[in-house]
Amino acid sequence: MIRTAMASGLALALVLSGAVVLATAPNKDAPATAADADTFVAKAEKDLAGISVDANRAGWINATYITDDTDAMAAEVGARQTELAVKYAGEAAKYLNVPGLSPDTKRKLDLIRNGITLPAPSRPGAADELSTIATRLQSEYGKGKGTLDGKPINGSDIEAAMGTTRDPAKLKEMWVSWNDNVGVPMKADYAHLVDISNQGAKELGYADVGAMWRSGYDMPPDDFAKMTDRLWKQVEPLYLSLHTYVRWKLNEKYGDAVQPKTGPIRADLLGNMWAQEWGNIYDIVAPRGSGDIGYDTEALLKAKGYDPIKMVKTGEGFYSSLGFAPLPDTFWARSMIVKPADREVVCHASAWDIDNKRDVRIKMCTKVNADDFVTIHHELGHNYYQRAYMNQPFLYENGANDGFHEAIGDFVALSITPDYLVQIGLLDKSRVPSADKDTGLLLRQAMDKVAFLPFGLLVDKWRWGVFNGSIKPDQYQSAWDALRLQYQGIKPPVARDASRFDAGAKYHIPANTPYMRYFLARLLQFQFYQAACKQAGWTGPLHRCSFYGNKDVGAKLQKMLEMGQSKPWPDALQAFTGSREISGQALVDYFAPLKKWLDEQNKGKPSGW
Repeated sequence: MIRTAMASGLALALVLSGAVVLATAPNKDAPATAADADTFVAKAEKDLAGISVDANRAGWINATYITDDTDAMAAEVGARQTELAVKYAGEAAKYLNVPGLSPDTKRKLDLIRNGITLPAPSRPGAADELSTIATRLQSEYGKGKGTLDGKPINGSDIEAAMGTTRDPAKLKEMWVSWNDNVGVPMKADYAHLVDISNQGAKELGYADVGAMWRSGYDMPPDDFAKMTDRLWKQVEPLYLSLHTYVRWKLNEKYGDAVQPKTGPIRADLLGNMWAQEWGNIYDIVAPRGSGDIGYDTEALLKAKGYDPIKMVKTGEGFYSSLGFAPLPDTFWARSMIVKPADREVVCHASAWDIDNKRDVRIKMCTKVNADDFVTIHHELGHNYYQRAYMNQPFLYENGANDGFHEAIGDFVALSITPDYLVQIGLLDKSRVPSADKDTGLLLRQAMDKVAFLPFGLLVDKWRWGVFNGSIKPDQYQSAWDALRLQYQGIKPPVARDASRFDAGAKYHIPANTPYMRYFLARLLQFQFYQAACKQAGWTGPLHRCSFYGNKDVGAKLQKMLEMGQSKPWPDALQAFTGSREISGQALVDYFAPLKKWLDEQNKGKPSGW
């Protein structure tokens, strides 16, 4: 499930009590020296590290206790953070071309300059205005509701209902009500936020915010965009095969009037509000005979008396089996693992690093089901990454790139295989699916892993267009629909006009969380997984590999995680996989048997839309 955001260091608001104190700029009459740059970086890093803990705490309080007061507090903190970060970024830009910079100082200057998700311009009041809008958007999402049978239903509950409901009319009601109630009220605020943050990006020397985001990958922004297009082409044939098969099965289920045999798929039929993952409708598409994989994870969890705490304890146990130290007592005392009954919270799952050392936490409205069992393994991947790099300098306390941070827990979650479930006592060995169930096992995985790929790509393609001005506010909806059609081959269940803002009904848009990290993570997780299975000496089908309990894999993984962001990401990738390039080939290899089977099923059926 892609329901995560990682909160750590500069990724959260930075608060400064009292006046903003900046490193002294070099004398205007004398050229800056490498020593000046070193002094600036040392002071900036110290100041940013020193104030980050209070900022992280403020963000945590607002996310776990949404009130007008905590909104105001978070907005104030965010404004101070933005002002401070923008001033430091502006200072850093002055040193970039100083001769004789050490590689370490040059890297830290780039990180300071690029460490702001939404930069405010330096004019008075801009940071306050931007922070207030950003806080309001996220809180509106957290409090958002749709309807089911005419009755209000909150975000986490409507997600669950979209996955289990099979009545097209009710699916349409939930889809339309959520997108209208949550998205539409945000549109004007979002357009204003884009204008302000673009002004800030230009002051830092970037063409726009999208170009600034693409600059965070140790390569020129245009090269990064080309890389994502190349990666998509590697995996697009697999997605097309899956789309063709699923459309046919939906037509069998609902008939021509609801889902035609040709053209795009109706978005609300795919078991997910955003049609980003389709695993919830596996029962509709499961192949006869081999489709029943022999067990249901949710049923197993409930039969064994699992509650949310035990689910998290089990996730911790996976990492412990690799040799990682247990989570600290503060994790259990301070995490939000279930939804409080007495207040509004942001239920969207996330992992937090409060003090950049040992105070790690997760925030989830955990339900005892298979999706949340996977999500727990994912979120803990963030926490163990955060702990691994805690001895790095503050500016390097981050993933090698943001895709790495998302991929760690995902590749561990790929090890939630029948063999793993047996080892932890959740599944009886006699019920492990036989080889003839492999098609079902792979199809169930593909319904989430492969189905997500085009969505993971298009969210930021849409934002890149919004930020560079090629998509105007009156085109927000039409451009969103066009990209969804182009890449996903889906369409809304009802016509959407220019007043709509369906993009805003996706958490990561109002939360201003860059999304390309999730596309990269979907590919990186298979690279990591394939490498780990090779290290573990696995010789069977790749999708049945579990490296649970393999401390050699854990030791090598720890070495990569300890690097944090201290080196360009190809160095970190090479440290664990031996390759310096992100590739979709490991994912293609994993699903190769399924691709062959899908193409056999799809013979004579039109592909594409």
